[in-house]
Amino acid sequence: MFTGLVQHLGSIQTIEETQGGRRLSVEVGKWSYQPDPGDSIAVDGCCLTVVGVEGTLHHFDVVHRTLEMTTLGGLEAGAPVNLEPAARMDSLLGGHLVQGHVDGVGEVIGVQSEADWRVRFAAPDGVREYLCDRGSITVNGVSLTIARVIDDGFEVALIPVTLEETNLRHLVAGGLVNLEADCMAKMVAEQVRRYMSSQ
Repeated sequence: MFTGLVQHLGSIQTIEETQGGRRLSVEVGKWSYQPDPGDSIAVDGCCLTVVGVEGTLHHFDVVHRTLEMTTLGGLEAGAPVNLEPAARMDSLLGGHLVQGHVDGVGEVIGVQSEADWRVRFAAPDGVREYLCDRGSITVNGVSLTIARVIDDGFEVALIPVTLEETNLRHLVAGGLVNLEADCMAKMVAEQVRRYMSSQ
């Protein structure tokens, strides 16, 4: 479980093809967090397991299914990635409850960078039905508030600290992002569906 508050910006150092998928090596630089093998870290919103640490390099094995369902399959060496370690029982919940289970890939359909930053996204099925004004959404692992729901997706406002500390400052029209809908909204919707189908 995560909170959607990105703690560090890393970069993809190397990508190695493996029998099970790919091994991503992420350069974390001066990040103070020191994981052990087996720890979970959200990489651009995808919950991954640390399989090894060499100095400032963190290694992750990514299976084919994750590569197909998220933007991780399209990453290249040098790409910036948002990093957040798994929450603990004493973590401050400054964002919202995030599972690190990407529901789909969204597309940037508009960026307004003058005055206040506004970004519009097209959201796929599996995300769109859980969107509501002022609800929560996770974009590349960043907990955001939905400013407005639009026909095919949603719009968010980005504050300066988010632009400074995450890779969302690099968003351009046509770019792809990992989206995770609010897990509480998904659970409530599922219970309502079950109740309605039983009537």
